[in-house]
Amino acid sequence: MTKDTHMMLPEPNLLMTNGLFFANRPMKSHKKSKKACVFFEVEILDARTKQKLSFLDKVEPNATIGEIKVMFHKNHAQWYPARQSIRLDPKGKSLRDEEILQNLPVGTTATLYFRDLGAQIGWVTVFLTEYAGPLLIYLLFYFRLPFIYGPKYAFTSSPHSVVHLAAACHSFHYIKRLLETLFVHRFSHGTMPLRNIFKNCTYYWGFAAWLAYHINHPLYTPPAYGDKQVKIAFAIFLLCQIGNFSIHVALRNLRPAGSKTRRIPFPTKNPFTWLFLVVSCPNYTYEVGSWIGFTIMTQCLPVGMFTLVGFIQMAIWANSKHRSYLKDFRDYPPLRTPIVPFIL
Repeated sequence: MTKDTHMMLPEPNLLMTNGLFFANRPMKSHKKSKKACVFFEVEILDARTKQKLSFLDKVEPNATIGEIKVMFHKNHAQWYPARQSIRLDPKGKSLRDEEILQNLPVGTTATLYFRDLGAQIGWVTVFLTEYAGPLLIYLLFYFRLPFIYGPKYAFTSSPHSVVHLAAACHSFHYIKRLLETLFVHRFSHGTMPLRNIFKNCTYYWGFAAWLAYHINHPLYTPPAYGDKQVKIAFAIFLLCQIGNFSIHVALRNLRPAGSKTRRIPFPTKNPFTWLFLVVSCPNYTYEVGSWIGFTIMTQCLPVGMFTLVGFIQMAIWANSKHRSYLKDFRDYPPLRTPIVPFIL
């Protein structure tokens, strides 16, 4: 073998087959290239003045409105997320926190509008304050403190059994509400405007004082039809209280803890929930029924006024929720009415 014999050997990048040499070229990689992420630019304007408040760069397309609120809060510390109302139109409705940016009718450069909702307070705090007031205020009149009916009747007791039953029913109602607030209700919104608590407390506390003053007054006269009227009214009150609680439990079970998921409520094995067959908000139906029973039991005009005002307000809420159900669910039962079966 000569010195040049090694020149006849195939080079490392050549393959020999049947005496022929073929190039041994490395295989090309066919890895798929990752699709580039398109970020959004979000401009937030004041809904009233159209003044530019913030510009958010490189916002991920799957960012939620809740996350955008957190980003906006970093630039404006005075407006925490619960205080913000973000909307597509200056006069439009607020967007829900769970709505996703890329699913909104906006381009990659989105313009959103901000409105300050004012100082906020938690719903639990609001309900506890609203309901604790009437409970305590009513009992002040029931025990006839000296500054209410005068020293002559201070700490005296009414001779009428209906007065004591009314105090028990009224106390039971608000204790039930307090316990439901703590252990049953799951709120879709964590807060409400602070200013509303003063309006709500004026309503609940004021009416509680007005009806308690008359029911516990030394000159109060019992119902015209006596014990029979009281017993029938008490039965109505008690059944409606049980029904109201049953509906609250059924609604709680529809929404997992920490979730804002909405589903159509349907009757359960509990007979008190069967009202869902014909009514969208049977909790309001039972609530009004309770106060109708209390009105018949006490035969007191201020109680009747409280029941009427409460019914009007609950009818407004029920109608709003009923429309929301119809909008969100195409298969919503057509037989249902908001609060009064087949009527309203």
